[in-house]
Amino acid sequence: MKKVIFKSVPFDKTLVTLALESGVDAVMVEKDKADAVRALGRVTVITPEDMPVVELTKKADEDVAVKAIQAGKNVVLKKGWEIIPVENILAQVDTLALECESLDRALLAAGILERGCDTIVVLPEGAADLKRIVAELKLSQGTMELSTATVTAIESTGLGHRVCVDTISMLKKGQGMLIGNSSAFSFLVHAETESNPYVAARPFRVNAGAVHAYAQMPGDKTTYLEELSSGTDVLIVGADGATSLATVGRVKVEVRPMLLISAEVKTAGGVKSGQVFLQNAETIRVVSDKGEPVSVVTLKVGDKILVRTDEAGRHFGMRIKEDIKEG
Repeated sequence: MKKVIFKSVPFDKTLVTLALESGVDAVMVEKDKADAVRALGRVTVITPEDMPVVELTKKADEDVAVKAIQAGKNVVLKKGWEIIPVENILAQVDTLALECESLDRALLAAGILERGCDTIVVLPEGAADLKRIVAELKLSQGTMELSTATVTAIESTGLGHRVCVDTISMLKKGQGMLIGNSSAFSFLVHAETESNPYVAARPFRVNAGAVHAYAQMPGDKTTYLEELSSGTDVLIVGADGATSLATVGRVKVEVRPMLLISAEVKTAGGVKSGQVFLQNAETIRVVSDKGEPVSVVTLKVGDKILVRTDEAGRHFGMRIKEDIKEG
């Protein structure tokens, strides 16, 4: 995840307020304005002296930046930087900050050498793009490849403890969480964005499944649903594969009637299959191959749904190489 700093030099209360509302990691102002920022909200405040600016006008400037960073200074490259010099610097250092004046420049900075810089310093002229910059660099987790699976079985399995994940975000149609019995096969479980005659929509909620199930998490990790708690960042995935972060507001674990849903994906190497336990209720939905939410009570054998397949093998949620079979 990238760090986003808003530079309000000279100080502008309106822009600083916008920055706080946008969710930046820090605000940069002159030293004598630090208290004015803290009076507006709880945020890290830094000064221009904390991040010396290096302008890249000649080859020797690259060495100046590299030596300063290697010496422990939080150098920021002045706006107007070009890709090749930044690539040369990135190849020699672990961290780098770049000034950016627009969304396009911020996205470019974040993707140089596929790794990008660690910190974006947004200048006042980029204020109009600030909310989008924060959303793209701090919430977006890139795109995840989803596969079309065929439902092979739907069975009632009695009562079990299921987990409702209530986030502090309003999710949209097509979005949900990837849940499964195995880290190698997870189902896109839809958020409760759809209303019906009996229950209002709960667009902040994913009724995610049984306590033992894996949830795909940010940073290529997994966790058991039972381990989620308030303040945890979870991975939200759309039917188009686009991913973002949402923070858990609360987790509700309750005993409910459950269904065991099985599905399979045909691959070049054969057939991969997986299962998930979901609550037996009309409001719980998976996602069809057309991107539409489908209630588990109307789901049928032969239906096409979206899943994610992967290699099995996790230890405390982290990927490992191991001879393992999960079912």
